[in-house]
Amino acid sequence: MGLPELLGKNQPPMLHLLGFATGALFFLYAWILRVAPSVMVDDMMRDLEIGAALVGNLSAFYFYGYAGMQVPVGLLIDRFGARRLMAMAGCVCAAGCVVFGMSTSFWGVAAGRFLIGASAAFSLVGAMSVAGDWFPAKRFAVLSGIAMLLGMSGGVLGQAPLRLLVDRTDWREATLWLASGGLLIAVASWAFVRDRPQPEKTSGRMFGGLGQVARNPQTWIIAVAGLGTTAPLLGFAGLWGVPYLVTAYGLDRTAAASITSMLFIGWGIGAPLIGWFSDYIGRRRPVFVAGMTLCAASLTGLLYLPDLPVPALIALSFASGFGGSAQIVGFATAREHNPIGLSATTIGLVNGMVTGGGALYQPLVGWCLDLAWNGQMASGVRLYDAAAYRSALSVLVAGALIGLLCTLLIRETYCRQVAP
Repeated sequence: MGLPELLGKNQPPMLHLLGFATGALFFLYAWILRVAPSVMVDDMMRDLEIGAALVGNLSAFYFYGYAGMQVPVGLLIDRFGARRLMAMAGCVCAAGCVVFGMSTSFWGVAAGRFLIGASAAFSLVGAMSVAGDWFPAKRFAVLSGIAMLLGMSGGVLGQAPLRLLVDRTDWREATLWLASGGLLIAVASWAFVRDRPQPEKTSGRMFGGLGQVARNPQTWIIAVAGLGTTAPLLGFAGLWGVPYLVTAYGLDRTAAASITSMLFIGWGIGAPLIGWFSDYIGRRRPVFVAGMTLCAASLTGLLYLPDLPVPALIALSFASGFGGSAQIVGFATAREHNPIGLSATTIGLVNGMVTGGGALYQPLVGWCLDLAWNGQMASGVRLYDAAAYRSALSVLVAGALIGLLCTLLIRETYCRQVAP
């Protein structure tokens, strides 16, 4: 099923399709940059002379910028529109890649990582803003799923394919090559994204809208449920899954990255399908509950079932991603629980919590690994055994279970706007 079929007979002009595609491609690019450290862990530990906890914190600087900017991004897009903001964000993202790739100190690399995350914050909210402005409301969930599909494609490209580039060059040069993507996004945003004329909003009205969204309990329940879906996505596939599989199963890094990529593939396939299915049956809550159950169960099996063959590892990674992609229903539900004029603010607030999972899970797992470290080192890199990884990664299972509990508290909207 192609995009025209998904959108129905009354298709928007091609310019708006290209504008939405630009936002979705920006999200793909953001995901490549988001997961890039997962295939650079040993290289960065050796080059910067740091341990797992600091690598986790270094990777998490992306999420400090990304999650921290979500609410401001929502407010700014609701106020000024997406076109200029996405174009500027693409340029800043490219500059962040240059800083990340050329710095020789921990704090310099961290600053580059923060810039990348803060500017990439405009990607998904921008794509969803264009979808909300120019497309029928009943297509919002499936369009969000398509954007998520492209984002997960970026997650796949940032795994084994990026590792091949790192092997041919090094982690610094590979990052500098990635900077060109930000410039292309900036040009495309200016060329294709258009802003819908909106009534003038004062800063007081902007922040009043934020307060209105934040006072809604359903906003926070949905946000915490979404945080649970990111436990396997950002904590496992986004950073620690590759070294875990190398240690526990003796795989090489490219093979391990290919397995963790199945989580992104499952998420990418699941997001548009689950979004479409939710729109089709006119229900949100049961779809989210079922997806979160599959996500939590698959992650548990992936970590704790003994001596799994590679096909089982692949299947469980795919299933965890497919189930977690039900997160896309959460964005639609949160939007329906809040005023339509505050859509970008709502999405930004929820997405800030959701992507805050990277800032939470990645350093937390690294910290737990360092607690379990037995003192072994090789070529200047700390060695962690499989038991240490399983113990540290248990925090991801706990996060997924909390998310599952929250989905049970979501109030059904029946795919209708329930807020005025």
